[in-house]
Amino acid sequence: MKPILSIAFILLTGALSAQVSINASTFGMMEARQIGPATMSGRITDIQGVNNDGGKTIYIGTAGGGIWKSTNAGASFKPVFDKYTQSIGAIAVDQKNPKIIYAGTGESNMRNSVSIGDGIYKSTDAGDNWTKLGLDSTEHISKVLIDPSNSNTIYVAAPGPLWSNSTHRGLYKSTDAGKSWEKILYISDKAGVADLEIDPTNPNTLYATTWEFRRLPYAFNSGGNGSGMYKSTDGGKTWKELSNGLPKKPFGRVAIALAPSAPQNLLAIVESENTGLYISSDGGENWKEQSATDNIRSRPFYFSTLEVDPKDPKRVYRPATSFSYSTDGGYSFAEASNEGGWVHSDHHALWINPDNTNILYLGTDGGVYFSLDRGVTWKFCNNLPVGQFYHVSVDAQEPYRIYGGLQDNGSWYAPSAVPGGVLNGDWKSVFGGDGFWVQPDAFDASLVYAEAQGGTMARINMKNGTTVSIKPEAVTGDEKLRYNWNTPIVIGAKNKRNLYTGSQYLYKSTDRGTNWTKISPDLTTNDKKKQEQEKSGGLSMDVTSAENHCTIFTIAESPLDENMIWVGTDDGNLQLTTDGGKTWTNMANNYAAAGIPKQTWVSSIEPSMFDKNVVYATFDNHMYGDHATYAGVSTDMGKTWKKFESKEFTGFAHKIKEDVVNKNLMFLGTEMGLFASVDGGKEWFRMKNNIPWYCLVRDIKIHEQTNDLVLATHGRSIIVVPDISPMRAITPELAGKEIAFLNEKPITLSNGKYGGQFPNASGDWNGGSLSGNITPIQYYLKDRPNSITMEVYDKDGKLVQKLSPTNRRGYNKVSWNLRGIPPKVAKGGNSREIGGAIAPQVLPGDYIIKTKLNGKEYAQTITLVHDATNKDFTLQDRELQYNTGMELRGMHERLAKLVDSILATQNFLKKNIDSIQNIKTKKLLQEYWDKLETLRLTLVPPVMKGTGDLIRLRNEITDVYVAVITQESKPGNLQLQRVQILKAEIEKAEQQNAALQQQFQKKAIDAILKESSRRPTVNVPSKN
Repeated sequence: MKPILSIAFILLTGALSAQVSINASTFGMMEARQIGPATMSGRITDIQGVNNDGGKTIYIGTAGGGIWKSTNAGASFKPVFDKYTQSIGAIAVDQKNPKIIYAGTGESNMRNSVSIGDGIYKSTDAGDNWTKLGLDSTEHISKVLIDPSNSNTIYVAAPGPLWSNSTHRGLYKSTDAGKSWEKILYISDKAGVADLEIDPTNPNTLYATTWEFRRLPYAFNSGGNGSGMYKSTDGGKTWKELSNGLPKKPFGRVAIALAPSAPQNLLAIVESENTGLYISSDGGENWKEQSATDNIRSRPFYFSTLEVDPKDPKRVYRPATSFSYSTDGGYSFAEASNEGGWVHSDHHALWINPDNTNILYLGTDGGVYFSLDRGVTWKFCNNLPVGQFYHVSVDAQEPYRIYGGLQDNGSWYAPSAVPGGVLNGDWKSVFGGDGFWVQPDAFDASLVYAEAQGGTMARINMKNGTTVSIKPEAVTGDEKLRYNWNTPIVIGAKNKRNLYTGSQYLYKSTDRGTNWTKISPDLTTNDKKKQEQEKSGGLSMDVTSAENHCTIFTIAESPLDENMIWVGTDDGNLQLTTDGGKTWTNMANNYAAAGIPKQTWVSSIEPSMFDKNVVYATFDNHMYGDHATYAGVSTDMGKTWKKFESKEFTGFAHKIKEDVVNKNLMFLGTEMGLFASVDGGKEWFRMKNNIPWYCLVRDIKIHEQTNDLVLATHGRSIIVVPDISPMRAITPELAGKEIAFLNEKPITLSNGKYGGQFPNASGDWNGGSLSGNITPIQYYLKDRPNSITMEVYDKDGKLVQKLSPTNRRGYNKVSWNLRGIPPKVAKGGNSREIGGAIAPQVLPGDYIIKTKLNGKEYAQTITLVHDATNKDFTLQDRELQYNTGMELRGMHERLAKLVDSILATQNFLKKNIDSIQNIKTKKLLQEYWDKLETLRLTLVPPVMKGTGDLIRLRNEITDVYVAVITQESKPGNLQLQRVQILKAEIEKAEQQNAALQQQFQKKAIDAILKESSRRPTVNVPSKN
């Protein structure tokens, strides 16, 4: 038996090794579109510039959108960190060698939705490439500083993990440019380092603040005895705690600022039981409290920025809820003006150009602003698409609209396609607050349902902007209603007249939210210890609904049965009703049996649209310090579960989505990436093509008409993968074929939609248009071929067009403009003749794509159909257009033949004019040449100095030809009349040429022959 087993094993191993891998590179040509918007940008965490280039080079760190770089002072930006963790805590530029950049990942604005990092990175080529240097487990980095006298010495301040105790926090130092690290200040596994300053005149003098803090899903605490302020005068070898004049402990977060031009001057905002501003003039040895405005004291755990002008020690800036500045060293503050435009609240970053301190760049929860007058007025940078969406929805309009809610930026919508591309101005505001869910009504395109933090929700009429509050209220017998910060508002998948929302109870409305019915008991654990939100915040009370707990977080009606409703809660219950809410079953213990931690936050539920017994779900345990990816499937209505596993997975899971056509195609969005499976979840791969590799994907929709995959990202706004049909078609079975054509549906004849417009002068982010392009020829290649050609033939075997196919391994596409081969046009003039670059669009019917792959021919029939929905352009109109276009095409070729004949005769005459001696003969030939030239210049324009061409017959044909064949309309009456006029003009020119030949050609040839001493062979131009 042993030899038989060995042979079987070898055969099995060979079969497995022969299987073609399907991964991100398979779909390399399916490039995503980052459509923005940038009109409401996202949270900015750090801004750093290059000092010696006049402030032109700027790096922007974002909460979830990576790093963006400008080399023109903000006129444009490009992302430079798309292959790495997208949450940025701090950036440092080596001003001695500005090509060296350090990026500490994991922002330190410790709100409930903050993302995490995975250490520190370094670039030695100004951001083009990056290398990870370590500190992988710090999760959050607040400051990276470079010793101004020694570029090899780097300091990293790490507050450390937000949701768990950890020794991976403190102040780290490297003396070898990041190759190795030493922790030089450590308090405890609960307290990290929040801020750091270096004395530029004595870099061994350091000031560091420590911070004890912790979040739980239901509470936040800022403050403890681990918080403090420390000073070192020996580069961090020893430390002294500073306390003289500071308030009594415990402290919370402390922000510190040093005046570079007078480094003995320090300012600090100390969070305590009486948060305040403190000033020192002796290097921190003594402090004095100074009266401060509300903005100076505002939310110190969240607003930790305090800066001093590099040249003026009395010019102090406090970006917080708003922007405050002082001209007297911090003793009094004024507020910035809105004269230059409204400035978004909640500020986190400030860079002052040291060469020109009038120029400032400000980072807010809504993007980047710049000031040219030291912060008095501000202008918005409208070209950073780093919005932080939570959810996305689409409707069925043409073009479809995209709806979504953003962190601290309300709710918005925009069309997916606009002539010239989707710009900032195409996005329209729907609702305020922190935006979350936005749901378009399925029956009235003017109505939208939207939700802001804590269950604030409304029905909005987008025609007139009116809103109606639809938030369910508590009635007799109810406990106080508990709405999640991110309360779901959901339209039924089976019955789209059903509207759902939830507190601890599930509510249903069938009249657009006017009236609600409570259709469940409390579906949460109702743990009272997790409902003490009024105590949240620590030293500074912070009650914003962000810590509301024991609430419903996700709701899903089965697309196959409206009585089957799934509910997931933030405290780990997974509830199911199969009778419209009369009875409920909690499945929480069932998923725990599959290896998913018990009572884990249920972040999404996806009932299958193919089998009501099948349901998918994601679970998020990061609020207990567990960042693993938890996603699973049940095939028995939640009784048992199987957890999806993959080495590719990174980040805690937010959303799982089953395809609407192919049940084996699935997508998973996590805090660190978008993943796809084409085999029902057995194998997964990371999607990368113009999607940041570690993108924060919070929600996923598939548009059923266009097949677009629409992503709500928390840091890169809306990303769309247009038409995922190839992902449905390229199955593991198909992947073994040498070549496979993927165009299963007929292609609608079209010129395309949403074409160009006048250039955008505002500098807005332009996300392009997602639909309207002509459907390409799509195909799959098992391997990259040595050679490939592709041609289109009609049903009669006539060549229609030669294509230029791509040759990638995996998915490929080639554009065919659905037109034939352009005509040959008459030569002449300065400009390229557009009539020779375009042909009439072909008629509906079957066409054969013949592909030669490594010498072997493959044929595939595709069907082109007329757009029957276009009532302004019937099939009869199309046929008339085609026939007219072909007639004009023939006229171009007819004219080209005539002009070629004239040119050939002229060349013959010119050659003999130059060589002949007889004056009379020379005169005859010249007269013939001149008359031909006069005729030719009525047909084509002359070559002239300058721009453009004179209008001649060729141009007049082109004018009608291009107009007729590029419009989706039948030719007009005057166009048809013009065709006949132009045809007559060609006939007239042909007759004129024939008359000239009759008059001159025999005479000219005879004269040439007579001139010759012998009778040579004369190449006489043929008659046209």
